[in-house]
Formats: sequence, structure tokens, C-alpha cells
Amino acid sequence: MKTITERHQFILQRLKESGTVSIQELSDLMEVSGVTIRKDLKLLEDKSLLFRTRGGGSITNPYAFEKPIDEKALIRADEKQKIAKTALTLIGQNDSILISSGTTVFELARILHPTHRLTVITPAVKVAAELSNRPNVEVWQLGGLIRPNSSSAVGSYAEQMLDNLSCGLLFVGVDGVDFEFGLSISNLTETSLNRKMIDTAQTVVVLADSSKFGKRGIGKIGSLDQIHYLITDAGVPDETVQQLEERGVKVLVAG
Repeated sequence: MKTITERHQFILQRLKESGTVSIQELSDLMEVSGVTIRKDLKLLEDKSLLFRTRGGGSITNPYAFEKPIDEKALIRADEKQKIAKTALTLIGQNDSILISSGTTVFELARILHPTHRLTVITPAVKVAAELSNRPNVEVWQLGGLIRPNSSSAVGSYAEQMLDNLSCGLLFVGVDGVDFEFGLSISNLTETSLNRKMIDTAQTVVVLADSSKFGKRGIGKIGSLDQIHYLITDAGVPDETVQQLEERGVKVLVAG
């Protein structure tokens, strides 16, 4: 019998392939009860990974004219959640943090429930919306042009806001970690703001699942020697961890 994690990964994979799933189909394929599948779908909906429908689930909301769920959120979802939980332990008693845009760092925002006052600075509209009514959290939304595909502010106005700010921790997501090219992302228009955020923070924490190593996005946002921590999953090779730590990067493997 599949574990809950295996079931969730199976459901998300079926969703990615067909866009919808049915309770009966999933129950038959995984040989579990319909009650179990309904609980799984509820948990995945709570994580904003699907919409529940009558008799199943969907990648898009069938009841309203809303944007579909970001398909990137479905990719390696379990790893991203584990990485976010590990990142949470680094916040400690810091009174201010920066959170960039991206699906992995959004997982951090989703589980962030500080017991002390915390200021969160972010260009990501999705992060700001998630945290806007959260107890003990004050949100500073960086302004500027909002890019539709990432719902994140970019441009000189957002960068100018950072000129007068100091921040304890930056949690930044990337699309590529390469030993020669450094840190990179796929959205060229967001590179300048990400560089600025790296310069603003006292401590830089990169959140990157193991699939990002050895890859290069189109826009470079920083070099490896600017990273203090890199949080990844158990799929990262030991050799890669050793090379990073030899360059002064503290690697945390989320399990």
C-alpha cells in the first residue's frame, strides 16, 4: 500500500497529465478507499495544489473565472514542502526577512506562523496576499510593474524601496545552481531585483530542489560566494554538497 506521500505524488502526477482526477479512478488504481482519497484531495487543496470537484479534483477552478493553479507548484511538490520546513528553522528571532517570488519560497510563506513580530518584505503578490492577515506578520509589498506569469513586482520602483532597507534574511528561489555561472532564474526581467535583494540581506538563503543543480537560467542573479545557506532535498549528490561547502556555503538537506 502506498504511503500518504506516495499517494499525493501519484495524484499530482495524474493531474499534471490529464488536468482532472476522479475519486473512483484513484481508489481503484491505488487500492484504497474513497474516504482515503477524499482526505488526500482535501489536504492537497489546503496546500493550493488542486481544486476539489464533485467526484474528484481539477488543476483549474471549474466554478469560477480564476487563473489556473501554477503548474510549477505541482512539480516536486513534496520536496518543496520539506525544503520550506527546513527554511523555517533559520528564521529564529530575526525581526525582518525578504521572500522572493517562486513556488518553493511560497511554500515557506504558506507555513510561516511566527510567535514574535516579523516584518516580511516581498515583491511577490501571492506571498503578500498569503501573509497579509497572518498574526504577528507585517508585510511590505515592493511596488512596480507586476509580471503576469509570476505575479511579482519588477523594476526600478521596487529596487528603490530596497535602497533604504536592511534585512536579516533573504529566502530566494532559483532555477539554476551552476558552479561556473552561479545562481540564475528563468525570468530575465526579474534578475535586477533579485540581485538587489541579495545585496540588501545580511544572510542569503537559497531554496533549490536537487533538480536545479547543473542548470542555468537565462538571468544570473548572483555568485555562489554570496550564499550563506543552501537548502535542498535528499536527491543532491554528496559530491555536490562537498563542493558547495568547500566554497563556504552551508548546505542543509531537507528530509
